[in-house]
Amino acid sequence: MEYKIGTDARCAVIGYGSWATALVGLLAGNGRQVGWYVRNPEVLESLRSEGRNPRYLSDLEFDTSVIAPSDDLDTVVRDADIVILATPSAYLKDFLAPLTVSLKDKFVVSAIKGIVPGDYQTVVEYIHDRYGLSYRQIGLFTGPSHAEEVSRGKLSYLTVVCTDPENAHLIGSRFAGPNIRLSYSTDLYGIEYAAILKNIYALAVGMAVGLGYGDNFLAVLIANSVGEMARFLEESYPDRRDTLVSAYLGDLLVTCYSTYSRNRRLGLLIGHGCTVKSALNEMTMVAEGYFAADCIRHINFRHQVDMPIAEMVYRVLYEKGSARKLMQELTTKLI
Repeated sequence: MEYKIGTDARCAVIGYGSWATALVGLLAGNGRQVGWYVRNPEVLESLRSEGRNPRYLSDLEFDTSVIAPSDDLDTVVRDADIVILATPSAYLKDFLAPLTVSLKDKFVVSAIKGIVPGDYQTVVEYIHDRYGLSYRQIGLFTGPSHAEEVSRGKLSYLTVVCTDPENAHLIGSRFAGPNIRLSYSTDLYGIEYAAILKNIYALAVGMAVGLGYGDNFLAVLIANSVGEMARFLEESYPDRRDTLVSAYLGDLLVTCYSTYSRNRRLGLLIGHGCTVKSALNEMTMVAEGYFAADCIRHINFRHQVDMPIAEMVYRVLYEKGSARKLMQELTTKLI
């Protein structure tokens, strides 16, 4: 039996970073009352008094009568029907640790593009196992979607993924707007893993740019990344999917070439000669690809898919491999 979301369902967002802030902006912009779990005291006070997040997307102003920020996770979740997760995947367990309210009667939407470190699971898999939710109660909100552009009203194409199309369309209606174009899918597995893999490939592209490779090579690197992603998805979970649409390919492309891309930025620093440790210390926000590289390699032990690009990134990040040497070796494996 499918889990059905009510038409009057209330939304809550977990997290206070740039993507969480942009999502609250979309919901609030549609006049929706939004619960918002914010555990940072400075951000919480500013949101309550000024309707502004001083740390992320600080130029975005909220109507304080529409948002309901709180540092009480149980209250935020209890008052919501749809719980939207928008924290870095590395911090998800910490954010949810105070929760004592059951999620069994909620619909959980992951807006996170990362693996839960240490558990070697996607967010959907983790929520399913840890909180005992059916996959019918879990969805994704994803696509080529840098928070900076979404918050400023730049035209963006996003995808809602649920096993039940009716639920997907109801969730989509909460975010719809003149500058948000929505598509829908039932491919929970493929789209979530695609959103994780693209961060690894953006790291590779950043390294190549930092090392001085030109646009000709970057085109080949990205084209091979597309093929590598498609191979992994087909071998690990075969389905009738078109990996050339925006939820897969578009998200990969924007993460590889955008100046907003944290993963490309991390790769760029490494390509310029920074050690992995110093590059991570220089990042002001989490680059999901760092954790994904280790987790995907671990998961791929089961599937044995040929993934030379992901393997190169792993060796640079975790085995102190030379980015210059390993990138040169990679050039002989691409077509």
